[in-house]
Amino acid sequence: MRVFCTIFAAIALVACAQPSPLPNMESGETGRVVRVIDGDAIALNTGQSVRLVGIEAPALRPRGRDPDAYAVEASRALEDMVLGRGVRLYYSGLTRDRYDRALAHIITTDGAGPELWVNMELVKQGAARVRLYPDTAARGAELLAAEAQARRDNIGLWQKTAYKVPTPDQLPQDWRGFTLVTATLGARLEPQGRFSARQACHRQLIGVVLVVEVRWEAARLCEMPEGTSLRLRGWVSDQRLDLTLPLHAELLDQDELSD
Repeated sequence: MRVFCTIFAAIALVACAQPSPLPNMESGETGRVVRVIDGDAIALNTGQSVRLVGIEAPALRPRGRDPDAYAVEASRALEDMVLGRGVRLYYSGLTRDRYDRALAHIITTDGAGPELWVNMELVKQGAARVRLYPDTAARGAELLAAEAQARRDNIGLWQKTAYKVPTPDQLPQDWRGFTLVTATLGARLEPQGRFSARQACHRQLIGVVLVVEVRWEAARLCEMPEGTSLRLRGWVSDQRLDLTLPLHAELLDQDELSD
């Protein structure tokens, strides 16, 4: 009888187990959100601060300058979703940054509102853009698809002139920061400089000075033919765009080419 009960209990536990909402990620800690730090960062009642991965929200408190366009609205969107609510962290790779912030996707877990995959919901609402890193890039294609829809619908930050996707010649020469651009590939160059070992190649862009520095993770861009039109995203500094992942180079469709 004891063996039967043990087996029955084990079967019951399996039957009652809920499937993970993010099955390709590691389930992590839980907590209640007590503070929204920025449009992509929160603090939990456990004392843990969390940086939401896969996204980049307008900065509310950037160092040495005014808040980014749409930063207040993005922060409020996150507050509306999670402030005071229970959440669970999900990890897609690296779990902590140099500031000991958890690097996570978050899912709401209480009954105070609908269950939300918050990182995705921010993108859908136009409160954040997609920004991926090689060590936390899971579900990146889904996030990019949601971003594309928000951009087409012209909602959230996409209504702002500051977030209209420019061509590289529309960027100020002293531009520094994360951005999206639409461009046409030019010649392939061999990487140079002190970071050349981490780069597979450089690609010129037709008609502009901006050069794309292609990391090894995105090496397929090195083989794309000249004349290929793309939407590129990455950190721009000193007339160079750091391309870290293949998902950060999206082929433009005919509708986008005709805009």
